[in-house]
Amino acid sequence: MSAIAADTPRARDPGAARAAFVDRDGVIIEDRCYAYRSEDCVLLPGAARALRALQSAGYLLVVVTNQSGIARGLYTEADYHAFTSQLRALLLAEGVQLDEIRYCPHLPDAAVPAYRLDCDCRKPHPGMLLRSIHALGIDPRASVLIGDRATDLAAGRAAGVGCCLLVRSGQPISAADAALADGVYDDLDACVRELLAGDAAGVR
Repeated sequence: MSAIAADTPRARDPGAARAAFVDRDGVIIEDRCYAYRSEDCVLLPGAARALRALQSAGYLLVVVTNQSGIARGLYTEADYHAFTSQLRALLLAEGVQLDEIRYCPHLPDAAVPAYRLDCDCRKPHPGMLLRSIHALGIDPRASVLIGDRATDLAAGRAAGVGCCLLVRSGQPISAADAALADGVYDDLDACVRELLAGDAAGVR
């Protein structure tokens, strides 16, 4: 098995070449640890506004998320897809349409044998990003990754993403992790404001 696209990406502008690869839990929604219930799908303050701004600036929006709860037997892929549909609906209500969502359900020591795999898609490996880069015609050097863990940064670096950023979203970030990032911000909204201000000024 390999990284799986949760659903069909929307039609895109053939000229669009840059993407924002965004982690899900702790960046877009509250990190509630193996979230799959409808009540756990809670957008973080300002997250929808930030994604809308990225979309308006011409970035493709690609969510990349490790979902080892499936491999651990804590919830099923059907549960994951239902949760993803709810997330899409919440974002659509805010004017945000994601281009693609990719998830990795694997673990090398998975409790569920079907997902027991040392894969190339579980972050820090870059497989999910590389598949989206190929599928959507993305220029990774012109793109950005936004996550909340060093594993997100490692996946972005390995995929050749030009700018890899960390957000705290109320959680501590170690000095070692912060040193690996091109920037550290309080949340997705603050991160995107700074990123787009830099784009406008021709910094990147």
